[in-house]
Amino acid sequence: MARHTAFDILYQEYYVRIFGLCRKLLNASDSAEDAAQETFMRAYKNFNKFDNSQPFWSWIAMIANNHCIDVLRKNSRTKELFGDEVIELEALNAISPDEQNPVVANLIDDQNADTLNEAIQALPDKYRVPLVLAYFNQQSYDAIAEHLDIKKSHVGVLLLRGKKLIRQTLSEETDGAAQ
Repeated sequence: MARHTAFDILYQEYYVRIFGLCRKLLNASDSAEDAAQETFMRAYKNFNKFDNSQPFWSWIAMIANNHCIDVLRKNSRTKELFGDEVIELEALNAISPDEQNPVVANLIDDQNADTLNEAIQALPDKYRVPLVLAYFNQQSYDAIAEHLDIKKSHVGVLLLRGKKLIRQTLSEETDGAAQ
């Protein structure tokens, strides 16, 4: 009974954050709702394995990350999305060094959060998923590489390309608004 009550409290406290994480990873509210529910079901079943000395958010976010990536793989999209590092490196080498320097944090300073979130949602899964894992869930390149079954260097390439696409989208919106 105490386990159930404790879990109910954690569910109420973390559901919105888990749903938001799933929505960013899956880019669909319906799928995110299902994923969030599945995350909490898995967490409940394994609640006895939770280490109380660790933050609950880290544990449940990892469950959500794993489940959402499994959903993407199940949809047969992940292999196509993250499979070709050579092409990504060639595209990255075509980018001038000036375009590689700004980071997502600078975009937040320059644009409001809604515009940035829309730009992130508009990204293909190939770039959105690594960005969400890196910047919204603060995972290391190693952890992202392991989750997506790609090389660590490929994670960096996908993040740079994703940030470039976000900058382009935001630049186009700014240019359009100025006209």
